[in-house]
Amino acid sequence: MSVRLQLLQVARLAPRLLGDSMDLVRGFFESQISADGAGLDRDGRPDLYYTIFALAGLQAVDAAVPRDQVESFLLTHGDGGTLDFVHLSALARCWAVVGKERMQPDHVGKILARIETFRRPDGGYDGNIKLSHGTAYGAFVALGAYEDLGQTPPHPLKLIQSLKRLESPDGAWSNVPGAPIGATNATAGAVTIIRHLGFPVNATVGNWLLAQAHEQGGFLAVPGAPMPDLLSTATTLHALAAMDRRLPSGIHERCLDFLDSLWDARGGFHGHWADDHLDAEYTFYGLLALGHLSL
Repeated sequence: MSVRLQLLQVARLAPRLLGDSMDLVRGFFESQISADGAGLDRDGRPDLYYTIFALAGLQAVDAAVPRDQVESFLLTHGDGGTLDFVHLSALARCWAVVGKERMQPDHVGKILARIETFRRPDGGYDGNIKLSHGTAYGAFVALGAYEDLGQTPPHPLKLIQSLKRLESPDGAWSNVPGAPIGATNATAGAVTIIRHLGFPVNATVGNWLLAQAHEQGGFLAVPGAPMPDLLSTATTLHALAAMDRRLPSGIHERCLDFLDSLWDARGGFHGHWADDHLDAEYTFYGLLALGHLSL
């Protein structure tokens, strides 16, 4: 099962906790797809990256995906030759939802060939071609594109080895080699990739992740961050599940309270306490977090 489908499988459990609010969530995700089939960013503009989350959200709440309209939008991007790394991966992942059989026959090969141009000398991936090293985020982006087009990255062991350079002295991961402390999303991403590809992860990493729990719920992006955020919370919960680590009951309850504090009656989730916007990305991460908390 691909990483995307694993995330979707968990997000589909969110209705256990959302109950009657699911109609609001469904309506919100439906509002995040334009009449032209494009997912909308925070300013209401069409964006492939946000299309990923709008489509995933529709699937998670069992709403209809307007495949014909989305296909028309995707076709405007051709084989992705002008796209940056993140949006190129988004194009691949969106086609996986619409149906790979609808793609032009040569586009799979062209998209993946362009993804490989972002492979760094250490075997990892990143959108900045000036870097000599990959990042945990880049590895996650590339892996998602490959899997959603039915393939796996070449030389997967080199991809795993590239993550070794990103380990921090505190037993976590960063997106920069030699960083003195880890970052939550880089650590969660590395754990998810390593476990997904069938390799072991030191159990102490779970302790580091749990140590980032905020006293009022949620998880911090880095040790000492001023407030928790939804992305760090969702990715941490997903990584802990990949390690078969259960949340202590106190953290579990505080995480539920944190999610409740980010809920908006318009049917979406804010990214953190100071965030005034709603978008498909954070709302999907809200479903992901709730899905894990429902288990």
